[in-house]
Amino acid sequence: MHAHELLGALGEALRVSAAMAWQILWPLILGFALSGVIQAVVRRERVTTLMAGDGPRSLAWATGLGAASSSCSYAAVALARSLFRKGASLTAAMAFEIAATNLVLELGIILALLLGWQFTLAEFVGGPFMVLLVALGFRLWMRGRIRETARAQADRGLAGSMEGHAGMDMSVQGDEPFLRRLLSPRGFTAVANYFVMDWAAVLRDIVIGLLIAGAFAAWVPTSWMQMFFLDGHPTAAKIWGPLIGPLVAVVSFVCSVGNVPLAAVLWNGGISFGGVVSFIFADLIIIPIILIYRRYYGTRAALRITGIFYLAMAAAGYVIEIVFTPLGLVPTERNATVVDAGFSWNYTTWLNLVFLFLAAALTTRFVRTGGWPMLKMMGGSPDQQPEHDNEAGHGAEVARDGA
Repeated sequence: MHAHELLGALGEALRVSAAMAWQILWPLILGFALSGVIQAVVRRERVTTLMAGDGPRSLAWATGLGAASSSCSYAAVALARSLFRKGASLTAAMAFEIAATNLVLELGIILALLLGWQFTLAEFVGGPFMVLLVALGFRLWMRGRIRETARAQADRGLAGSMEGHAGMDMSVQGDEPFLRRLLSPRGFTAVANYFVMDWAAVLRDIVIGLLIAGAFAAWVPTSWMQMFFLDGHPTAAKIWGPLIGPLVAVVSFVCSVGNVPLAAVLWNGGISFGGVVSFIFADLIIIPIILIYRRYYGTRAALRITGIFYLAMAAAGYVIEIVFTPLGLVPTERNATVVDAGFSWNYTTWLNLVFLFLAAALTTRFVRTGGWPMLKMMGGSPDQQPEHDNEAGHGAEVARDGA
């Protein structure tokens, strides 16, 4: 390949990636803003109390609170370990982890925009089913000595990626009603802190995911993907899709929000409907996260967590395929929005401008209230930091209130 051809191929991949980024910008800002609102008024200790058991009530709370927390895969894994160490059961912590990456608002909106509302529905139907399967798998294969060993390993305080982020609790405390706390100066600061910190945690994965998806769309021939996913053999494709989907995700190294553009490329390339669902679920068993499980819980527990997750993801894909097909909910056309034709004054542009203004306001608040030191703490261990998370984000604000 000549130099100009190589540059042209790189340019096309970057163009597709940039178009995808513009398409999903406002849903991401909206999702992280709403997540910041919820996290600003919910205290971590209350969460662990609700997640102390393995029963249906604890799992329901873990799933709901996880869906409200909105995290990238790495931050969700670190946060799950933090909750486990503070009293949550391991099963509930894993349910929280699944929901925090796969049942969040911004993911649903992006799925609807790029792939269609059927995929959003499949995500929110398959997610709770996956939680149930993981809970069953943990009851069968993660008990007794291996669970005790996992807790002992988790309590060692080993630092890892996003440990500082997982250890921070910046929620606004008090007996005032929800809206009064939220609309107070400290509430605004807390929302801004969570918004910026969550973006800092997920930005790397989103960028990597967009670049991978752009490269796939620009460089991999559709005919090759159709052959790989057995597109010409409908029954075989439905069997193959949920099995291969998670394995493709394992080597893609991107989080759930970041892998939606790649899921759109795979759908256009011939992977089955259930295969797309299992692919999106599989952000929690990518290779770097498997290594984190080993560090957090030990080798045996990490292997079992990975195996249980894979089986649950594949099974969820099969269930979605079986349930949605007779109901006529599986799209018949493979025309996912991988790349827009170009910039135009459409609803996407206007929504992006509105939400960019919101992002600028929250970021400005973060900077003006002394938020930068918290960014430096994100990569460190909470065990090595003093217990003053609330003061870290609100010190400047309290000073202003006093003045």
